[in-house]
Amino acid sequence: MDADPIRHVVVLILENRSFDQMLGSLREIYPDLDGVDPNDATARVNNDDEGNTYAQRAGELRQMLIDPHHEVPHVAVQLEGHNSGFVRDFARSYPQSKLNARQMIMNYYPRGCLPALHPLAEAFTICDHWHSSLPGPTWPNRFFALSGTSSGHVGMPGDGVHGADLAGYFQQNQETVFDRLNEQGIHWKDYFHDIPQSTVFSHQRRPENAARYFYIHEFFADARGDEQEFPQFAFIEPCYMGWRQNDDHPPFDVMRGEKLIADIYNAIRANKALWESTLLVIFFDEHGGFYDHVVPPAAVPPDDHQDEYSFKQLGIRIPALLISPWVDRRVEHTLFDHTSVLRYLSDKWSLGTLGRRTERANSIAIAITRKSLRTETPERITLTSKQLAPPDPEAEERAFGTLNSHQHALTALTRYLKDCLVDEAPRAYAAFSRIAVAITAALDKILDRLSG
Repeated sequence: MDADPIRHVVVLILENRSFDQMLGSLREIYPDLDGVDPNDATARVNNDDEGNTYAQRAGELRQMLIDPHHEVPHVAVQLEGHNSGFVRDFARSYPQSKLNARQMIMNYYPRGCLPALHPLAEAFTICDHWHSSLPGPTWPNRFFALSGTSSGHVGMPGDGVHGADLAGYFQQNQETVFDRLNEQGIHWKDYFHDIPQSTVFSHQRRPENAARYFYIHEFFADARGDEQEFPQFAFIEPCYMGWRQNDDHPPFDVMRGEKLIADIYNAIRANKALWESTLLVIFFDEHGGFYDHVVPPAAVPPDDHQDEYSFKQLGIRIPALLISPWVDRRVEHTLFDHTSVLRYLSDKWSLGTLGRRTERANSIAIAITRKSLRTETPERITLTSKQLAPPDPEAEERAFGTLNSHQHALTALTRYLKDCLVDEAPRAYAAFSRIAVAITAALDKILDRLSG
């Protein structure tokens, strides 16, 4: 990749939204986008078991207080009959849900409703065939994004599948992209808000890796600094828990994720040298139970860990943007999944293999199309005071009073780090202690709040 002008790759992975829901409306300006047909959106419908019909339609409600299921058995139901089971699965999971809540499964945000994602989508490259790596929940999809495999896992800790072997799940002793970057001397950092989920990989708790974890404020400080000192690979983990949760996971206000997207873009864009040498990749880990009309295609299993699942099908499409002065304003139709980023990094920096899926994946390099630097990109993304204000404080309070499956898993991970890491690897704990102590203290405050 001698012609690749990118010196810095920044990756932000958000939570639990489908492509149609977040970006489908952009077909209004991109006629070739495989999104929502503004002239015939009602042709796509789902039914519940009571015979009620729910058509795909625009909706601007910012907060979904019920978390739709998205574990492998639930996604299997959602995909029945060419993606006609989304509402049926939701209604069976929440039989007391009202019709308007069921309709939200089918709704999509109209163009301009998302003040960061939509302007960036209109200015850069939308990937309209980027699928999650398996039709299942958050953690195994994040494993694929960072290591090319989930080592056979398809569930979440504590979901009944792995609940009896939390230590085995949390050790997750597998090679990751961070190990490969270390081998090639590539400078990387993980910037996190509260609980860095990537520390579930035991290699990340080794001293040389633990020392590369920094709170998010240091990302903004680094972005203001010398471009040559900025990490070649930066991984950003959103706030997963508490009042400041901004990962886009229901039930919190979707504008929190929009603010994070805007802040990250603005920080990079404000530093001319950094902006002109950076690719910002934003995608969501999985669809979160929300409707998308595209049936996931077949996939290559990443390895021989297939006792729980065959890994022969990709997951549902998720929103994905490539943002850089080196990409055009257009739609990229190439089939991607999360390992497409790993394939790009592997080719770019001659990294070692990360499984069969990564080896066979299409690289996102195909979307870096520019021969010259663009100069007409947005200088800043701004949210209004109305967009930043919670539309329903009572709903915000209710959202804070619950824990979703991802947060339950993070709770278990944090307790594991607190209770077991000292015995597991004292040197690693010493390097990791500045993070472990802080995140366990934050978790204790959250759990105290919930119990109160």
